[in-house]
Amino acid sequence: MKAFLILEDGTVFEGTHIGADKEIISEIVFNTSMAGYLEVLTDPSYAGQAVCMTYPLIGNYGICKDDMESRKPWPDGFIVRELSRIPSNFRCDCTIQQFLEENDVPGIAGIDTRALTKILREKGTMNGMITTNENYNFEEIRPKLKAYTTGKVVEKVTCKEKYVVKPTTDLAQNGPLSGSAGFDREAYAKGVREPRPTLVKELNGAGLRVALMDFGAKDNIAHSLAERGCEVTVFPALTPAEEIIAMQPDGIMLSNGPGDPKECASIIEEVKKLYATDIPIFAICLGHQLMALATGCDTHKLKYGHRGGNHPVKDLMTGRVYISSQNHGYVVDTDKLDPKVAVPAFINVNDGTNEGLAYTGKNIFTVQYHPEACPGPQDSRYLFDRFINMMKGENYNA
Repeated sequence: MKAFLILEDGTVFEGTHIGADKEIISEIVFNTSMAGYLEVLTDPSYAGQAVCMTYPLIGNYGICKDDMESRKPWPDGFIVRELSRIPSNFRCDCTIQQFLEENDVPGIAGIDTRALTKILREKGTMNGMITTNENYNFEEIRPKLKAYTTGKVVEKVTCKEKYVVKPTTDLAQNGPLSGSAGFDREAYAKGVREPRPTLVKELNGAGLRVALMDFGAKDNIAHSLAERGCEVTVFPALTPAEEIIAMQPDGIMLSNGPGDPKECASIIEEVKKLYATDIPIFAICLGHQLMALATGCDTHKLKYGHRGGNHPVKDLMTGRVYISSQNHGYVVDTDKLDPKVAVPAFINVNDGTNEGLAYTGKNIFTVQYHPEACPGPQDSRYLFDRFINMMKGENYNA
């Protein structure tokens, strides 16, 4: 069946329909990762967006549900050059076509994704429609495309109630989990996800308790702490700060998530209260932006965002450059950053935008990128150890 991707500037791509049989309007973004399409699909930060994968062949190793980063895929639509219909992987549970159909995600294949990416880079991220209607009228569609916004999507992706991720150290000693052959689909549908096995040797976080604010958290954030020996309590996004503080955690994590950070006005008020405590805080992506807004900084939207597993970031504390996994369309504006509140801690080597802050007089640091990777390089996993050292009494700014 024919399918069409119609951009708000009037550009139309014709291809083949994939996934669910439905029509959607969404914000069109691109991801440059060469692998990890399942982790991209199940990253809650893509809620309200349709994702174009720039790598030409997608789906060749199928879907292994043990590797999902949340309970379901979140993008409104999926755009690829070529969709592999016959996956080759002993861990494969189903094809990507089946996965998209099961989860009501439509898409389009067979278009020139490099040309689409070039348009988005030159003109900026824009809205678009994926449809199978060959008799579409662009003049009727245009107002709908212009009017679309992602809106308040954090409330859509966050967990419904708090849950605990126990340390996974015993699993490491007893061998790996059951794998895809033992995947519990009913439990996954209810949002229950088993901890993953760990290969971390030094359990430097043993005995520490972390409160993780779920603004759209990828599972591997909690697992990265649990495999170091931490017990992680995951809280819904709208949890009052008083409940978090009453838990008396050793540290607080603010997770990644979707949408415009300025849409999260009520959450920002709660983050202000967390900032006022002496509890060590580590924030990622949307959490980084919310902490900045809570302390008087500002954010703005990038022309086409950073999404992929190949973005170089410089750690200003050590001077070292790391290749990072990223997925964001907004950044913190450091032009008016008050050094009495925070100072830049990480920068993007490509375009010089801010990639993280260290808060003056506080044991708080934040990053714009994803140290938990999935998908992406694991260069920045050391940041979890830095956070653990903070919880154990080390001063970040020392």
